[in-house]
Amino acid sequence: METFEAVRTVLAVREFQDKSVPGKVIHQIIESARLTASSMNKQPWHFIIVQDPAVKKKIRIASEKEEKEFYTHRAPDQWLADLNQFGTDWRKPFLETAPYLIVVFKKNYDLSGDRKRKNYYVNESVGIASGVLLTALHHAGLATLTHTPSPMGFLGKILNRPENEKAVLLIPVGYPTNDARVPDLKKKSFTEISSTI
Repeated sequence: METFEAVRTVLAVREFQDKSVPGKVIHQIIESARLTASSMNKQPWHFIIVQDPAVKKKIRIASEKEEKEFYTHRAPDQWLADLNQFGTDWRKPFLETAPYLIVVFKKNYDLSGDRKRKNYYVNESVGIASGVLLTALHHAGLATLTHTPSPMGFLGKILNRPENEKAVLLIPVGYPTNDARVPDLKKKSFTEISSTI
């Protein structure tokens, strides 16, 4: 029940206080994700913790460029209609105001010198680690947002990541403002999302 209550109150917000978060808290949270189980124990992930304001600014500029193109030209009408409930657009100021950005990269293969070593069930493994990461952030009293600009290739370039890594999540992390907007969303019922046989 304690876990249920914790998950029920998860905050996904776009308004963050300009208030620092202790680095050791972020370190412990990344440790939680690091210890997550993965297929063949390959641990096919890399987490980049961004706190440098200049780098956050670069990420915001590049993200807004992609998002503006997506919102104005690439997004299907149905996608935009579904987004209306959140009141969002291509502007992403939270990428600079949040004290930290955590960028999750997946590794489809590892590099050992010139050799490629295959990783298995990468999406599943990274998905589980990301879930643990988000839960740990929430348990630490922090708010987050799972931001997925499309496409995300700019993150690898800005953060100077190798060719075997691909960004999958961009997570602003911090304390929510007192007036942060949390969408009042209706979730599907238990019987709509599960079956007992």
